[in-house]
Amino acid sequence: MYITVDLQFFSQEKTEKATPKKRKESRNKGQVAKSTDVNTAFILLFVFLFLWFIGSFAAEQLFTLSQFTFENLLMTELTEENVQALFLDLTYQVVMIVGPIMFVAMIGAILSNYMQVGFLVAPEAIKMKLSKIDPIKGFKRIYSVRALVEFLKSMLKISLVGLVTFTIIWVYMDDILKLSLYSVGEGVRMIGTLTVMMGLAVALLLVFLSILDYMYQKYDHEKNIKMSKQDVKDEHKKTEGDPLIKSKVKEKQRQMAMSRMMQEVPKADVVITNPTHYAVALQYDEGDMQAPTVMAKGVDYVALKLIGIAKHHNVVTVENRPLARALYSQTEIGDEVPEDLFKAVAEVLAYVYQIQRKVK
Repeated sequence: MYITVDLQFFSQEKTEKATPKKRKESRNKGQVAKSTDVNTAFILLFVFLFLWFIGSFAAEQLFTLSQFTFENLLMTELTEENVQALFLDLTYQVVMIVGPIMFVAMIGAILSNYMQVGFLVAPEAIKMKLSKIDPIKGFKRIYSVRALVEFLKSMLKISLVGLVTFTIIWVYMDDILKLSLYSVGEGVRMIGTLTVMMGLAVALLLVFLSILDYMYQKYDHEKNIKMSKQDVKDEHKKTEGDPLIKSKVKEKQRQMAMSRMMQEVPKADVVITNPTHYAVALQYDEGDMQAPTVMAKGVDYVALKLIGIAKHHNVVTVENRPLARALYSQTEIGDEVPEDLFKAVAEVLAYVYQIQRKVK
């Protein structure tokens, strides 16, 4: 009995954490860990905290507006000018009362979004895509594990919010039953106080639930952007470049460096050889250099090519096996000769200068 294993299946299984590049691409598409419950909780908390501090002022403004309306506006003559002036005046009064509350709600929404995802502009997330209106994909979204989780979360929130509000109403039941004995102002004030208390209690509850929801959304997001081993390899190839192309680029760079090095050989004063396996070209300008400098070096084929160029340009070649090996191993192109080799190099240069004087 034989069991066949599909290795391709394992390579496509998403088991690897998302790379920084994958995370950046997902963020640019608007795919981030975000909980709408956090937005709702913060907006409610900010609004009801604001009402807790300025609720009495807002109620006073509403009473003043209502009193002015009933005492002065009911008998106003209905003309085009009066209606327009009345509309503008009432609109201004309402904006002055409601505007600060809406502004605080906007601050809460912005802050809650910034805390979750930071500053993010993702135009791609709002692009028109036909896949968004695909009925098959829509059906899958409705009847999915995620949809079931969202449904259970909503039922839990509704139940807990109902329990909290019912508890507050139950505690203040006696005062609520006595509302008919209160004046209009006192009754509205008590109802406003109870409303703010229930709003704050619900907001604090939703803040706690939203933290749990955000943790779940973060876990779900991390799971969705996981990559397979093959995805990681493909991304690495795209980032680092194809190995074949990289090798060709390196080869081209090596050839260019070799060409530049060979162009410096005719400027050398001497080429010290092994005689065929090693070759090092030296130049010394007493006015510009503190010590002889390595202009080029190479082994085997490069050494033979270097020696050939030197002979073609009448550069003296001197065979000194230990010195050639020492210079090749201890220096790089552009380096000065090490101090421990000064004496040997000086003897070679003296010999070269002697030959050049004889030639002249």
